[in-house]
Amino acid sequence: MRTVIRSSVFRMALLIALAFLAQAMVGPLAAQQAQGVRVAAADQIPSATHDAPTFYADVLPILHENCVSCHQPAGLNMGGNVAPFSLMTYQDARPRARRIASAIREGRMPPWSAAEWQHGMFKGDRYLEDDEKATLIAWAAEGASAGNPEDAPPVPEAVLSSAVGANDWFLGEPDLVLEFDDPYCIDDDVRDIYVNIPVQLTEDMLPEDRWVQSIEYRNGPAVHHIVGGVGGLVPGAKPRVYEEGYGRLLRAGPREIMFNMHYNKEPGPGSAVCSNIKAGITFKKDGDVIRHVTGGDQLWMNPSSLLIPAGDPSYSKSIEYEFEEDVEILSFMPHMHLRGKAALYEITYPDGKHETLLHVPKYQFNWQHSYAFREPVFAPAGSMLRFTLWWDNSEDNPNNPDPSVDVRWGRPTHAEMSQGYMSFQTMEERHIVVGEPLPDDLRVGT
Repeated sequence: MRTVIRSSVFRMALLIALAFLAQAMVGPLAAQQAQGVRVAAADQIPSATHDAPTFYADVLPILHENCVSCHQPAGLNMGGNVAPFSLMTYQDARPRARRIASAIREGRMPPWSAAEWQHGMFKGDRYLEDDEKATLIAWAAEGASAGNPEDAPPVPEAVLSSAVGANDWFLGEPDLVLEFDDPYCIDDDVRDIYVNIPVQLTEDMLPEDRWVQSIEYRNGPAVHHIVGGVGGLVPGAKPRVYEEGYGRLLRAGPREIMFNMHYNKEPGPGSAVCSNIKAGITFKKDGDVIRHVTGGDQLWMNPSSLLIPAGDPSYSKSIEYEFEEDVEILSFMPHMHLRGKAALYEITYPDGKHETLLHVPKYQFNWQHSYAFREPVFAPAGSMLRFTLWWDNSEDNPNNPDPSVDVRWGRPTHAEMSQGYMSFQTMEERHIVVGEPLPDDLRVGT
């Protein structure tokens, strides 16, 4: 959304100039990121100037469009990342105006890692237009004034409904909640641990197969990621929502659903913690129509062949995947650990045409996004997908645990991974009515 501030050319030139001025005024990034610490230099707001942007007329529309889905009292849980403060009101935003400007200028917010040239290609992408960036930076630099509350736009319905929430669930009260019988406890001396924890799905909980509408996790402390029989979770991931016409089956109980849990924390005296999860599942309504039963594949690079040399700032590996039938590609998600640097998905079609489908130039371990295409990409049989990853094992990587060692594939966070995920659908369209008997090919035992 582009926000019109004022129509004169002079006004826009002033905003851009003020954006550069603000760059010199903002405090160090490291100081601003210290949790729970009020950084005086970052919070000091100069006096408002004449004709400056105002919160209600100029800033709040940008926040509504780009920020408050997470920055609200009941904000979105992004794979364990929850916004530390709300930006719903002027009282929320004004003390943080300088921090907002710093985060925008340095590209830390809003979190999104796809290349800027791919703006508009993916659902839910998070980009600010140049004039929106200039407005936010100028607002902080020119006094962060409130303006007239009557200029405030209405709160978008999507934000209003999610802010209400139900028992702290962003997507509303689930139809089914799965959790461990008892919290899993991690001792003081443990840094990384993988463990399989079963959850019993009883017949009373789910007496028949149901089509899943959404899956949302509420995870406890020290959870790094989850691979579960109802869907997984990685840092920075959004809840999984199946759009109209799409769905997956959750088979009825009684049966066991396994959760492969990766816990990670800093070891030391007093660091022991007990943790549980909740997986909240909602189901499609009777009468909904499923037109596509989605599939997917994992793009695994041979773990035994991964060896990232000590100090290497840009080590890379690639694999290729050939589509054996016509499909439409729905989404990609690359996965690496702390040394992950960049990812690239390219495709070569049978006619020789070559195209980049996803470029992640600055991979962020704490924001592992799934990139779902607004328009599915048709890949005819014989198309070749090339998947490339880069790692930075140098001392210039601030996240690198130890640049002096060679790094191999491994499950702990201080080791590395080398895979990507892909979802697609075949071209055959179904007509499955929720609540009616399942087709023969989807029934258990057929």
